[in-house]
Amino acid sequence: MTKATPLLEVRDLCVAVGDKPVLNSISLKVAPGELHVLLGPNGSGKSSLLAAIMGLPPWRITSGTILLDGTPIDEMSLFERAQLGIGMAFQRPPSLEGVSLNSFAKSIDAHSDLDQAAERLNLTAFLQRDLNVGFSGGEIKRWEVLKLILQDPHLALFDEPESGVDLEHVKAIGTAIQQFMARPDKTGRQRAGLVITHTGLILAHVDASHAHILQSGELVHSGPPTELFQHVQSHGYSVPLAS
Repeated sequence: MTKATPLLEVRDLCVAVGDKPVLNSISLKVAPGELHVLLGPNGSGKSSLLAAIMGLPPWRITSGTILLDGTPIDEMSLFERAQLGIGMAFQRPPSLEGVSLNSFAKSIDAHSDLDQAAERLNLTAFLQRDLNVGFSGGEIKRWEVLKLILQDPHLALFDEPESGVDLEHVKAIGTAIQQFMARPDKTGRQRAGLVITHTGLILAHVDASHAHILQSGELVHSGPPTELFQHVQSHGYSVPLAS
């Protein structure tokens, strides 16, 4: 039987910001229907990996390649990658004065999905508010997940969706992510995703399939999410010994 093409494939990826290398020879495959978790200390390269996949400046690929559905996207712009179906929930998104949640949803033809998705994330009272203007840290994170749901990407990237969020809303965020990832996109295709987590709290609410530890820009170990996070809690970001 021929294996299905990974939705996302990262091959020997090296990334720099200016002259500073931040990722070294990262290789990773994410199949349709999979949600992978990225673990690692601050500055290990987790957000840099998501940024490189999304095509954000000033991150630049120095060698290796990124493929979406088997097609290289290295030379594509951020806009072109978004058009292909890559979406990202940012850790620190900007405030947008004059752009309400309601008007944003209308601008991307997702207004019909807004009310139900906003209710699940307890954001109904925010629909006329300007994006992230005066929002708390937890409110920003909930909006970022809602934004991604409205965008309906094929590949979803989540940069620390539960950090700075109270426990009640971690459950709401995790449940929303799980329901979103389990639902096919508008073309009927299974999604795939990458999520960065420091607290690990999101793992209680999402069905993650794989976990990876990044250290100093290198992917040093992969394994089952719950098992690997328990190791991190007990032993830090070390490579588990072979049993």
